[in-house]
Amino acid sequence: MYNQIDSNKRRTIYLFFFFSLFIIGVGWAFSYVYDSQAILFIAVAIAIFQSWFSYYFSDSVSLAVAGAKEAPVAQFQELHRIVENLAITSGLPKPKIYVITDPSPNAFATGRNPKHASVAVTTGLLEVMEKRELEGVLAHELSHVGNYDILVMTVTVTLVGVIVLLSDIFMRSLWWRGRDDNNRGGGYLMLIGIALAILAPVFAKLISLAISRKREYLADASGSLMTRFPEGLASALEKIEKYEQPMKSANRATAHLYINEPFGVDDRKQSWLTTVISTHPPIADRVDKLRKM
Repeated sequence: MYNQIDSNKRRTIYLFFFFSLFIIGVGWAFSYVYDSQAILFIAVAIAIFQSWFSYYFSDSVSLAVAGAKEAPVAQFQELHRIVENLAITSGLPKPKIYVITDPSPNAFATGRNPKHASVAVTTGLLEVMEKRELEGVLAHELSHVGNYDILVMTVTVTLVGVIVLLSDIFMRSLWWRGRDDNNRGGGYLMLIGIALAILAPVFAKLISLAISRKREYLADASGSLMTRFPEGLASALEKIEKYEQPMKSANRATAHLYINEPFGVDDRKQSWLTTVISTHPPIADRVDKLRKM
């Protein structure tokens, strides 16, 4: 667990470094094409600001994208009680609890560290899960908190979004300028624009995949150790797998945060290639490992 925590902290630093390098590189390309050094300075400022913003506010962005609302204690007493008991058991501060109005059963944790963590669950999860199954899911999410998975997972949300946005801006710039030879670097702009259009989504996907899928296996194991009941999480995952309705707020930028893909895709019907590039391991494998514990 401590190795995983150290690894996640290092991985976050790497993400910030390569993201900043990418933004500055895009800024240099813009500054060359438009013959304006000011654009490069703006890119450096954006890289610094976005890294700071991602670290401190990406959890708020993730919750807002998911449409999560803070869960009142009076209305969700049982949910608060379970989370509080698990937090005490694991020696973690009790995270803020949010609820997403959606019939699809799912959950995620977000935040930069255990002191600033939040856990969000869908109304569908609360409706279909028995208490021991709900405990298993929440223990899994609290394990993400304790292992600092939430740091690298949450930061990725805003970094990936900015990369895709910059690609789109550059492509629009390309179309607006067209073939104006009076502007410096028209041919270079064409090449850079095409390269960004192809590479930016790939780069964004690689960042998501950099969050190793092993984190899910580790959170499954840590959560089961917390509850001393692996069957609870195994049974919960099987119920989640059977529900093929996608979440209303399903989003590629935040998909890796959830306990399972929020797009309502049954793992049993996916091709081997889809399984390989997925941010989540197949539920059947996770259930099998849990039942062998």
